[in-house]
Amino acid sequence: MIKKIAHALTRKPKLVALIAVLLLIPSALGYIGTRVNYDILSYLPEDLDSVRGARLLEEPFHMAATSMLIVEGMPAAYTNDLINEIKEVPGVSSAIWLSNAVGIQIPTDFIPAALRDMFFAGDSTMMIIQYEKSGAAEETMQAIDDVRSLCNEKCFLAGFSVVIKDTKDLVDQELPIYVGLAVLLSLVAMSLTMESMVLPFVFLLSIGMAIVYNFGTNIFLGEISYITQAIAAVLQLGVTMDYSIFLYHRYREERLLHEDPRDAMAEAIVAAFTSLSGSSLTTIAGFLALCFMQLTLGRDIGLVMAKGVVLGVATVVLVLPALLLIFDEKIEKHKHRTLIPNFEKMNRFIIRHRRVFVAVFLLLFLPAVYAQSHTAVYYKLDEALPQDMDSIVANNKLKNDYDMAASHFVLLRDDLPSTEMNQLETSVKDVEGITSVLSYHAMLGSGIPDFFIPEALRDMLKQGGWQMMMVNSEYPAASDQVSVQLEELERIIKSYDPEALITGEAVLTDDLIDTSAVDFKVTNYISLAAIFLIIMVVFRSLSMPLVLIATIELAIFINQGIPYFTGTVIPFVSPTIIGCVQLGATVDYAILMTTRYKAERLNGEDKKKAVMTALRTSAPSIIVSGMGLFAATFGVALYSNIDIVGSMCMLMARGAIISVLLVLLVLPALLILCDGIVCRTTRGMTHLIGKQEVVK
Repeated sequence: MIKKIAHALTRKPKLVALIAVLLLIPSALGYIGTRVNYDILSYLPEDLDSVRGARLLEEPFHMAATSMLIVEGMPAAYTNDLINEIKEVPGVSSAIWLSNAVGIQIPTDFIPAALRDMFFAGDSTMMIIQYEKSGAAEETMQAIDDVRSLCNEKCFLAGFSVVIKDTKDLVDQELPIYVGLAVLLSLVAMSLTMESMVLPFVFLLSIGMAIVYNFGTNIFLGEISYITQAIAAVLQLGVTMDYSIFLYHRYREERLLHEDPRDAMAEAIVAAFTSLSGSSLTTIAGFLALCFMQLTLGRDIGLVMAKGVVLGVATVVLVLPALLLIFDEKIEKHKHRTLIPNFEKMNRFIIRHRRVFVAVFLLLFLPAVYAQSHTAVYYKLDEALPQDMDSIVANNKLKNDYDMAASHFVLLRDDLPSTEMNQLETSVKDVEGITSVLSYHAMLGSGIPDFFIPEALRDMLKQGGWQMMMVNSEYPAASDQVSVQLEELERIIKSYDPEALITGEAVLTDDLIDTSAVDFKVTNYISLAAIFLIIMVVFRSLSMPLVLIATIELAIFINQGIPYFTGTVIPFVSPTIIGCVQLGATVDYAILMTTRYKAERLNGEDKKKAVMTALRTSAPSIIVSGMGLFAATFGVALYSNIDIVGSMCMLMARGAIISVLLVLLVLPALLILCDGIVCRTTRGMTHLIGKQEVVK
């Protein structure tokens, strides 16, 4: 069947290319129609109390997102007019300013001190703005834009929802530059390592089509995260480039055996399909392992990237042959010498000093494992953003002027007796780090008559049998202090209402920390097990998977351990995702070399010559592939102002180089050292036991 398809594809290459181009149209429409989610916290498991609380805030309270607006040095009349205008903004459910809530006619000095300190600081005042939709919803982002348009330069809009909006603007601004840098640096890398100036452009055209197909089919997922959007194109470019290289090299080999280039390409397609469908399985398995994360961000990235690899292989097999045939003359016309040096001397050096490389391998393992497990990570999402962004500046002002580094939202039954509410609020205020408490009962208890409290404020604080307390903390989200504080708050609140829920950025982030700690272990174990099984089946061996995975795992440990030695703090998602991605994407380098080693041993070569041949023939392809992944990600790592994106791309770029080095330097030594074990535990190689030469 594949031979018939290959023959048909090569007879009419221009028609195949035309169909491929036409398919870009629905793909582009799918890309435009795919929603992007900029809120990582929305990927937490739905059964968490914090997530259930967030849903209650959305319905019935209509306050799915909250922001605080600080107004500096302006008269009360300006603030009063401003809040009335903000209330009319579509998407805003309520806007509360204390003087406005209790009556602008009441002097500030008459407002109880506890509430006054919450809403006033120096010559500034603060109002609370609630939104009907979640912080990542388009309606909320538009509402934030509209609110900002009403404000002057003395107004500062703070809150997590505003950070999400600024993140969206920054991603939208930088994404085209990410793709441009990846393409430019990949072109440079391929131009230096390939034999034709035209060939890199043909490869990028094919890979670009696969990327568009991938992004277009994301519409069937409903939405993707902004992290996926930012790195998927770059990562797909780097990971699938070597598939194109393999097809072309096989075509050049077949070209020597066939007079008609179309026949040569048909044979190359058959060979490529068989090899690529097998070698891509490890990469796909690495990405699919992310789907087992409780934090569904992993499933988002895993599905998109696994689909990208499948579409990449399909494009290489179905579309790239047509493009190569169309541009064959130009590729031949613009050939040049590659800059890949001859590694013969280095290869002999590696084989001769194999014991040294094995010793280095063993000596590095424990320090690398220790460093990797002690690399510091951060969970506070706004730390991944430029600190001069408007939302970050406003958040810092909120923290410094109002002691509000975080706001917790407590949802309780609204029929709790007044005496219990008094005790509860007193206990909450006594918790270390709590700066203020806003609730319906607290306002009444401060001497404000019930008829003075506007209906809008009452509806904000009491809805559907629930009442809401806004508890402000001087401790920022993701800090050890706020984690202890939340434990104490939960203990107190649950003692009065066992069904009570606590939510807010800090609470959700605390759950994020617990969730990701489990995810890191689970995904790594699953990716290891899946790739072990794939390699075991491919090589029909029990020992080869251990040798190959040990080599790449050391590369991963070194890569993730470097930040420990440099004192760099990395985003929490990086180790979890990179562990699976680097294993899945770069274990192919080890598979390529080991496949040739096995073939040479079965052909009767002794273990030394088999490894030498495998190293000599595989090194150029491994270097080109590694350089492709490095080039596609390194530029983005240097440029990105979003640390989550920059950090992940730096880990991928560095991981590609480290994996290449270990495969070229350490794996040959391990194959020689373990040759006897490999022969005993590999089907079809047992007859080689005792027949290998003694290597000195």
